[in-house]
Amino acid sequence: MSEELTADVLVVGSGPCGVTLGNLLGLYGVSAVVVDADTEIYEFPRAVGIDDESLRTYQTIGVIDRLLEDIVQNTPIRYYTSWGRLIAHVEPSIRPFGWPRRSLFLQPHYEAVLRERLVTHPTVNLRTGHRLVSYAQDADGVTAELDTDDGRITARAKYLVGADGGRSTVRALAGIELVGSTAPEKWLVVDVAEDELDEPYSAVYCDPDRPVLVVPLPYGHRRFEFKITPTDDEDQLTDHTYVLEQLLAPRYRGTALPRVLRARVYLHHSRIAERFQDGRVFLAGDAAHLQPPFFGQGMNSGIRDATNLAWKLASVLSGAASERLLRSYDSERRDHAGKMVSFATRIGQMYSPYSPLTERARDLVFRGIQKFPGAKEYILQMKYKPMPRYVDGAVVRYQGANSDAAVGRMFMQPEVEDATGRRIRLDDCLGRGFAVIGAHVVPDSVLSAEATNWWRSVGATFVTVTAARPAPGPEAGVRRKRPSVTDDANGITVEDVDGAFRDWLLRRPGDDIIVLRPDRYVAMVCGRADFEQMTWQFRDLLGTAPAN
Repeated sequence: MSEELTADVLVVGSGPCGVTLGNLLGLYGVSAVVVDADTEIYEFPRAVGIDDESLRTYQTIGVIDRLLEDIVQNTPIRYYTSWGRLIAHVEPSIRPFGWPRRSLFLQPHYEAVLRERLVTHPTVNLRTGHRLVSYAQDADGVTAELDTDDGRITARAKYLVGADGGRSTVRALAGIELVGSTAPEKWLVVDVAEDELDEPYSAVYCDPDRPVLVVPLPYGHRRFEFKITPTDDEDQLTDHTYVLEQLLAPRYRGTALPRVLRARVYLHHSRIAERFQDGRVFLAGDAAHLQPPFFGQGMNSGIRDATNLAWKLASVLSGAASERLLRSYDSERRDHAGKMVSFATRIGQMYSPYSPLTERARDLVFRGIQKFPGAKEYILQMKYKPMPRYVDGAVVRYQGANSDAAVGRMFMQPEVEDATGRRIRLDDCLGRGFAVIGAHVVPDSVLSAEATNWWRSVGATFVTVTAARPAPGPEAGVRRKRPSVTDDANGITVEDVDGAFRDWLLRRPGDDIIVLRPDRYVAMVCGRADFEQMTWQFRDLLGTAPAN
């Protein structure tokens, strides 16, 4: 009798998206099998940039400190004209979500850390050397056929997630098309080691003929990307000696040449799946969307997919939500993924201006707008990055009078102080599920027992954020006495030592209740008087029954 794997979720693909999804499912206690056709981690880096949103996900998973050991944080970007003028130095310093906005890493190291964590979850089973052949859905789940070195086996799960890359087998079997285009121009990607070039910044050399991207990586690695011209011989471009002598040597004048690890020609795709869900089957990561690498958001978009989908699957499987919650995955993620694809494509067009004349015009405009403080800050802090805003998914529409509605956006992550006097990032006190935050108010004190019990039934953590240094204080010269524990049966209390919640209330008077989803997006915002009735709105949105 052949082996049969069983789980609540079958994840096909253990690249960055799949292994992140598996870790989150394990964190939520969901049984999952993660399979991959390859037996080893791919030895060369593909993605090289990781943003603050992804790092926040890894904070939740519990691997952030280990990942940061191998990451170069807060790397700036410099943009140059074809004649060598520096037109912009982008150096983001703000950390709205608690982490640097742009950091660089080596993907093999990163994937190894995530796999190490994955196998520690007792509910998750990683199977490499398992290739998906087919699957069939029914009313209760999905049955998949997998080929292994020992023969064919069957896997049975309630849901299947295709995180199996741009050539996704899951997407092909589902009959879902990738809509969009493939740029006719090809690019050469060169990865080197033993790099001694003293240029600790990413660089974009804009040029009508051959734009070049340069990215410094940890441990003496560096990446170069060259646009291929019509006069290039592609066979020569994959010859390491030719690449070193003709393309790299001019950039290493006076510096020892590096060692070429690989040189590979790529096409850039700007495509998105027609839909991210087909019954009990979901697409995530490159299986759902492909974008050119000019803004470094391909992998990060996949991490957003995994973070969004994981808590929804866990909520449905635990009974905290009905299956209709899963429909919000497509509506929330497909729209934003499409915007990222379009944005990355436009950025690439800026790297390669149409002609020297258009480049001169763009240079004048670009330098001109930076003379305005607001515009310069907008560029310097990377505020041009399209951020997700979920308006038709798992959120309750904002009903207040304040104009800067935060509903559907990722919430800030300031530092707070717990009852022991320890400064921690906000997420570290929110738990794994929903968080009900009271800004200078005890949130469950303004709810009925029925509403409080319902929130607790879906795993919510109640958090009271007090003003910094609340009364009563100690006598002069006497240290303040603190309780010996940081939380009790009624929830957690922390102090607003950064003043972030103070500033929130100054901007949004009366909006003292904030409900965060497990992915740290704002599910709803209201005043204490409206919290009860908005609780029932959110319960209806999740489709759950009243708590006993």
